[in-house]
Amino acid sequence: MRKRVFDVFISIAILSLFFWILLLCWLIAILDTKSNGVFIQERIGQFGKVFKIYKFRTININNNSGKIIINRMGRILRKYKLDELPQIFNVIKGEMSIVGPRPDIIGYYNLLEGENRKILELKPGLTGVASLKYFQEEALLKNKENSLLFNDEVIYPDKVKMNLEYYYNHSLSGDMRIIIKTIQLVIFRK
Repeated sequence: MRKRVFDVFISIAILSLFFWILLLCWLIAILDTKSNGVFIQERIGQFGKVFKIYKFRTININNNSGKIIINRMGRILRKYKLDELPQIFNVIKGEMSIVGPRPDIIGYYNLLEGENRKILELKPGLTGVASLKYFQEEALLKNKENSLLFNDEVIYPDKVKMNLEYYYNHSLSGDMRIIIKTIQLVIFRK
């Protein structure tokens, strides 16, 4: 209950302070992608329940080749994690938390076995311990010959381990430290 109150308070504070940034990013996404600017994807939430996550759209798919193209402004939104801002609405709806494991795409959560399934008892978060370690995950995967294999054999198991540790040790003061570290990473890149 305390975590939910904390999440709603932080979400309302973020919306109050940064609503204009949210609107600006949405307009950029609309103009850059020539769409409604919002990307909605099914993810796995608490207790394995499927929910729709919101992000600002940052890519287009080439109709001729099917190739995914990250737009110029989309790169900036992604670099500063601004494409994730609409997830504040997922937090307000109670589908996500400010801090917790990032929500998996469908197909990964069913790989969790035994004790690792305890992670599903947590609400997914905007940020978390694994998000901090893998803040530059896209760049890390880009340099790998087989990025999917590297993700599945190295990154994903490491994230599961960190998220399970968070499950056993999370607290509001710990969440505040994660939030502060996230802000430092986004703004100062360190």
